Amino acid sequence: MDREIIELANDPQFPRWVEQVTATGGCAHPIHISGHTTTRDAATGEILHHYSTANEPGERLLLRCRNRRTSVCPSCSHLHAGDTYHLVRAGLIGGKTVPTIVRDHPRLFVTLTAPSFGPVHHTTDSGQRCRPRRERAHCEHGRPLGCHRVHAPGDPLIGQPLCPDCYDYPAHVLWHAHAGEVWARFARTVRRHLATTAGIPQTHFPHHARLSFAKVAEYQQRGAVHVHAVVRLDGPKGPTEPPPAWGTHQLLTGAIRAAIRRVVVHTPYSSAIGELALRWGPQFDARPLHTTGGPDGLTDDAVAAYVAKYVTKGSAETSSGLDHRITDPAEINRAPVSSHIRTLMRTCWQLGSLPEFEDLRLRSWAHTLGYRGHILTKSRAYSTTYQALRAERARHRNAPLQLRRDVNAVTDSHWRYTGSGHTPGAALISAGIAEDLAVGREMAREAVSSTDGGAFGAQ
Repeated sequence: MDREIIELANDPQFPRWVEQVTATGGCAHPIHISGHTTTRDAATGEILHHYSTANEPGERLLLRCRNRRTSVCPSCSHLHAGDTYHLVRAGLIGGKTVPTIVRDHPRLFVTLTAPSFGPVHHTTDSGQRCRPRRERAHCEHGRPLGCHRVHAPGDPLIGQPLCPDCYDYPAHVLWHAHAGEVWARFARTVRRHLATTAGIPQTHFPHHARLSFAKVAEYQQRGAVHVHAVVRLDGPKGPTEPPPAWGTHQLLTGAIRAAIRRVVVHTPYSSAIGELALRWGPQFDARPLHTTGGPDGLTDDAVAAYVAKYVTKGSAETSSGLDHRITDPAEINRAPVSSHIRTLMRTCWQLGSLPEFEDLRLRSWAHTLGYRGHILTKSRAYSTTYQALRAERARHRNAPLQLRRDVNAVTDSHWRYTGSGHTPGAALISAGIAEDLAVGREMAREAVSSTDGGAFGAQ
């Protein structure tokens, strides 16, 4: 590696390579492309701009991998977190094509949990015991039904079932596989309850109001997904129109509570496990959001920063399995996870072989314990999109290259993929560049905070 670094540093094109790596933010796994682009004046044929990788180091151009996970690429995950922060925040206070009047709409931060699949060890506070019981009872498998230990954060027992044989692993996996449908029915039920409470036909709800949301899926320490969602009530045209007079925080909260109790999804019948009725867990929370802080201290910026921080976490950091798909059951035995998570993976693999669960593709999603959804999803009218944010950033960076608007330009481009990643020596240098950029961002953040005293957030 030392020899490679010396050779790389002595290359005449090393400064240009450093420029490329810096432009990617020190991306850990950059995409390599080669090709050219030429822009001409359609009327005269004059070449207005031409770029080719022929003179670049290795005749290739480096692009960001755009992976959201910090464990895979810290640089790109930081950028993704910033985009997420602005996406969520825009839906709360406006900006990025969203009008500022949304801050006056009813907005709630809702937490929905998965049901219990069996008792597990959990973190205890103030010296309290995990699951104290007066009687020393045991389950049918001979294991204690209680736990008198005090579990500090980081205890490997946290999230593990008291009895793995009693734990309902098939229900856990199938709840994950149907989590998207559970949420979809929940959203429909909220709309129907709002309409019924307001005294309007359910089919007429879109003519009176619109329910917008952005939600993030988070894995609990037991390996079960729970959902944090920003829910907003708009007028029928979306964020540009205020909700009707009957649309209040109290009414929205009541509709959410009712929907949580009513929603149920039935799994296909299986001779192995029967038919399961999947519901939300009994623990949930719904709190109103405030721009500058309220009685509960929950602000728009705090929620946006929390969501942005979570979406960058990898599977290994969140008790959710692996960051890559499993193609062979032998990989499950070698996976660096707890026995509980490994059993969930095996359950996915076993249920995935049953014809009644073929459509769920459980084997393809065994690495996420059967959960098939995105970490962050939103309704169409909630706010802007990742694509729009990236396009705006690209326009800003390419502003010096913008052509005159009065020119009718035609662009001819040809690009091809040539590889990805870094060699070991190049990866070490790239990691140093990424660290320098991160230190620079932190210094800038501290400077801004000391100047205006404001929170800088996950920008």
